[in-house]
Parts: sequence; structure tokens; C-alpha cells
Amino acid sequence: MRAIRDRLRELYGRPVNHPHGDPVHELVKTILSQNTSDTNRDAAYERLRKRFDNWEEVRDAPVSEVADAIRPGGLSVTKSPRIQEALRGCGDPIDLSWLRDAPRGEAIDFLTSLPGVGRKTAACVLIFSFDRPEIPVDTHVHRVGERLGLFRDRASFEEAHDVMLRVVDPEDAYELHINLIRHGRAVCRPRPRCEQCALRLMCPYWRRLAAARRQRPDTEAKEA
Repeated sequence: MRAIRDRLRELYGRPVNHPHGDPVHELVKTILSQNTSDTNRDAAYERLRKRFDNWEEVRDAPVSEVADAIRPGGLSVTKSPRIQEALRGCGDPIDLSWLRDAPRGEAIDFLTSLPGVGRKTAACVLIFSFDRPEIPVDTHVHRVGERLGLFRDRASFEEAHDVMLRVVDPEDAYELHINLIRHGRAVCRPRPRCEQCALRLMCPYWRRLAAARRQRPDTEAKEA
């Protein structure tokens, strides 16, 4: 894992986390990010904050008004009640600052008990708000991690979160989260650019592809 960290650091630098200390902001923004682009998410979040003065107003507004505000993010009819239900679980007044010092298990269990909140969203709230060592496993992290053999083939996202927590040094959590995403977007795509990959010599997926290529000429010759 440290060798992967060092190689990714050579490629993409060493990103530094700047936790913003606002877990409610992160909770809502991560729900908005589901099944959409970062650009659409940000547009929806900005419109939501302009429409309502505080989170209590978002929670108590007619759901149609929330849906209208977040329309640029897509799936607004689904996300608007999900956001309101999650906010209803955050106390009155709405406050999640206690998550900063809560035991990890308690924090994760609370967040994942909120409607529409899974391990990825919970991890995002903790690492981006407070720099608590979590690695949100999105599709990029899952794909790259699976190909690198960090967890078993077809591991669930829940399992992948648990594995990443075991194998990553806590101080490297943010760096690896960001750089695995960068690598998944740039090189280890759904159709991977293995010939361009600086990690291929340590990659089981690449070794399987290379072995298959070596065997192919023999197979074709026998068929001929």
C-alpha cells in the first residue's frame, strides 16, 4: 500500500486536506453528488443555499421548493425528500459538530442510520469536515483498488471500505483517496490505459492481461 502511495505521489503530488468543519454542509453536498457530476452538484448546492437562509428552512420547506432549488443536480424529486429526511435526523437545531470527537463506530453508525446515507457519504462527512481518517470508496477507488488486488474481485463497497481502513496508514487516508480517484479518472478507467500506467508492474490485473496476450499467439497457431 505504501509503494502504491509513493508511486501515485510521484504522478499526482501530495494533496493536503483542508477540513472545513461543517459536517451538515458535507452531508447535503454528498447526497447531491449522487449520480451526477461535480459541476451539477455544485450548481444545485449553490442554488439551495441561496434559496434558504439556514438548514432548518430547508428541512421544513415544502419538498417541491427544495426539489426546484436543486434541480440542476439531477434526480431532484428523489434527492429533495432524502435531504429533508437526513436533516430531520440531525437534531433541532440542526447540529453535527459532535461528530468531531465521537468514537468512530458511533459516528459511522449514526450517519449511516440517516436516510440515503451509506458508508461513502459517512466517510466524506468525517474526512472532509474533520480530517478523520476515512477513505470514501467511490467507483474510481473501487475499480483501481480491485485491479491492484487491494481487495477481492467483486468485493462490495461496504467490504472495500473496511479493507481500505485496515491497509492504509491513517495519515495517508486523504492523500490516497484523492490520488486513487485521479488515477481512476486519468488512466485506470473502465477501459484502462494500461500501457500508460506507472503502476502496472505491481498490478495483478495487468499481469493477467499480459499473460493472456502471451498465450494468444499459441492458441491462434494451433487453430490455424
